[in-house]
Parts: sequence; structure tokens; C-alpha cells
Amino acid sequence: MLKDYDEGYKIIIAGSSGVGKSSLLHRFVDNIYSDNLLSTIGVDFKFKTLEIRGKKVKMQIWDTAGSEAFRSIVSAYYRGANAVVLVYAIDDKVSFQEMSEFWIEEVNKYREPDCEIMLLANKCDVPNDAVSDGQVRKFMEKHNIKLFREVSAKTGNQVQDAFKALGETLMAKAKPKQDQGAKVTLSPSKSQLSQMSHPDNPSGGR
Repeated sequence: MLKDYDEGYKIIIAGSSGVGKSSLLHRFVDNIYSDNLLSTIGVDFKFKTLEIRGKKVKMQIWDTAGSEAFRSIVSAYYRGANAVVLVYAIDDKVSFQEMSEFWIEEVNKYREPDCEIMLLANKCDVPNDAVSDGQVRKFMEKHNIKLFREVSAKTGNQVQDAFKALGETLMAKAKPKQDQGAKVTLSPSKSQLSQMSHPDNPSGGR
């Protein structure tokens, strides 16, 4: 079966409940936004194909639940991921603290050594900035994170640009592996599909 893309990457979106992970995914893939978007139970995923540097880049993006009840399920999805997108809400200091104290440790525990991490500050349309630039810089320096964007799932500001920048970074990292014959599989395994559930609870995240 012929592939309909040149490059393929598995990307995980992680962070606390209510920061707008699902809203970011829907904005990026479908260019839609809803205040009534339902929260993710377990995991869900979507595909998006971009053209980057003249190549078709297909992203399989996994939206993971931020609830503590699903953390044992979510941790399995970091394995084999090319990138993890960590999300916090710019108006929610607690979501940044939880990312600093829990999510980054969880990601580092289960991710592959060469898995890229991108940091997104969602809800940049909100005037109340509860997290300082200094806190963000310190966090990024501590964990050697190079990619960062302030985005808004509500307005769409910088969302496409953020994922395109991530795609460009992954393409640059993948070239040496391709020269050595490495392959990326974008089909969910049967065990992953069996663990997936669909949204059915109200979220409020954007």
C-alpha cells in the first residue's frame, strides 16, 4: 500500500485538565472552536497533513486526558512518540505548577531519549497572565526545551505556526535516522485502540 505522505510523526498532547488540549487539537486539525467541547476520557487522536519544505508531513496527534484517573493509561502512549506537546493555561498558575512538578517528570520517565518537547501557553487571548516570562524561561532552561509558543485555541492565534515549527524540527532530527533506514509507524496498535474512549463530559478548557 502506497503512503500518502513523505514524513510521519506521532505527537502526544499532555497537561492538566481544563488547559485546552482538546480545543487546540480541534483548532489545529479542523480549524474549529467550541466553548462546549467535551473533555477527553482516556485518549483520542486525529491526523493532520501539512506541507513543509516541499514534503507532505503527516502528524498523528494524541489528545490525552489530564485527569489523575487516566494517568496510568496515558503513560503508555509516550513510548514511541516523536514529540510531546506540554500545555498549560496562561491564566492558570496551578496548571503551570502541575506541569513543572508532575507532567514534565511523567514525560521524561516514559518518552524516548530523542523525543522532542514543545511547550505551549494556551489562552493568550486572556489578559490575565498568571505565569511570568521568567518562570517560563527557567523551566525551559532546566529541561532543555527549545520550542515555545503562546497560543489561543479560541482565536487560532499561533496554533498552526506552533505545529508547523514542531514539524520542521522533527524533520531536521529525522533525516539522519532516515539515512540509516529507520521507519515511523502511524497506525495505532490494537492495545491502544482498545484503551481509547470518546469524550462525554463537559470540560470548559479552551
